Amino acid sequence: MTAAAETEPAKPTKPTWTEAFAVYLKPRVLIVLFLGFSAGLPLALSGSTLSVWMREAGVDLGTIGLFTLVGTPYTIKFLWAPVVDALDVPVLSAWLGRRRGWLVLSQLLMIAAIVLLALCNPKISPWYLVFGAALLVAAASATQDIVIDAFRIESLDTSEQAAGMASYVAAYRVGMLVSTAGALFIVTGFEDLGAGKDLAWSLGYVTMAAFVGIGVVTALLATEPERSAPVSAEHEKHATDNPLLRVTRTAISAFSEFLTREMALVALAFVILYKFCDAFAGAMTTPFVIDLGFSRNDYAAIVKGVGLAATLIGGFAGGFVARAYPLATSLWIGAFLQMASNLVFTGLAFAGQSYWALTAAIIAENFTGAIGTVIFVAYLSALCQSPLHTATQYALLTALSAVGRTYLSSGAGFAAEAAGWVWFFTLSSLTALPSLVLLWWLQTRGHFAPLGPAKPAGAAD
Repeated sequence: MTAAAETEPAKPTKPTWTEAFAVYLKPRVLIVLFLGFSAGLPLALSGSTLSVWMREAGVDLGTIGLFTLVGTPYTIKFLWAPVVDALDVPVLSAWLGRRRGWLVLSQLLMIAAIVLLALCNPKISPWYLVFGAALLVAAASATQDIVIDAFRIESLDTSEQAAGMASYVAAYRVGMLVSTAGALFIVTGFEDLGAGKDLAWSLGYVTMAAFVGIGVVTALLATEPERSAPVSAEHEKHATDNPLLRVTRTAISAFSEFLTREMALVALAFVILYKFCDAFAGAMTTPFVIDLGFSRNDYAAIVKGVGLAATLIGGFAGGFVARAYPLATSLWIGAFLQMASNLVFTGLAFAGQSYWALTAAIIAENFTGAIGTVIFVAYLSALCQSPLHTATQYALLTALSAVGRTYLSSGAGFAAEAAGWVWFFTLSSLTALPSLVLLWWLQTRGHFAPLGPAKPAGAAD
């Protein structure tokens, strides 16, 4: 056997269109889809929807601005991810299993927190009480995210990860739509039935809490991942250990297990840089569209409306690409598509205030960005191979992946001012080059061989 044969992963059989669609109807993938709805529902309830309620209640803008801090749990959730990996939930874990036990607990806490927020009228309740209730919603939601990510990774086969993520993203967007536009329509509906504005908002939030029941039912109908069985046995051995010691041991073990892998630091650098090209240009999309002379309504209808549709379709297309090609090949496809989408904005800069050009650019950007995201998440999921540390490692990887979007892209505005829109978007496509170099380095050294599918993607279960 040659060295190349030892390092090259088995190439998956390209699925037919029927097989590519059928994967989305598998029970495991459908479970992930409904959990995606549950994950997308609470975000706006402690964010944009709450801001509308507060402003209608007469809360000053300064206080509303401070409520952006409520989102902190989403950015630091990796700090308590080891707790989810190391400890079991009393009663619930014994009944449902370690992952589903945590899942139901986080959802029950989320229902309670949303109802508490519904009872805290911003007009008469102290601001810190409303802030505390919103913070509880965000913390329970972030915990649910940790558990869902671990559950998805451990439940789905490698060949199903991208399809599962595409379903998750689509349902997540639907959940966000229900808790934003849907919530506002529901509040208006209660007002039309004769409820006062304050009562209508409270009833609207109680209705949102009831929607979380979809996630609870999904968790109860799901089955515990098979990969959790040996971990549950390990937990029983250490059931009498100090909980803090178990959490600390799990956190240290999760770090050391990953960092001792071959090319671990290069892989982490790649995680930071892969979506940087997309994020760098994306940071300037809104001011660019406004500078071209488009109105707020144009922005809402095309950038948000058409963009959402393109994102959903692109997510499912990304699932097909990841299922049809090896992981490394899929990452190359996603990277080049993201680079190309930036150049489409260069064309829009030349075209100026053209609705057709804007629509085409937004479709291209959102469609290709969604393909890249689904493929990238499939890669992150493949990196989390130890069921002992799934929640912790995935939370850390997603935190690292946000570095490019949050910090490295912060200078995009200065670059746009200095270069002008045409050259900015042209040069922004070149920000993908460092990640391409790292991708080539990892591929030539066999990094993806142990991450490939255990069986051909088109094979039957």
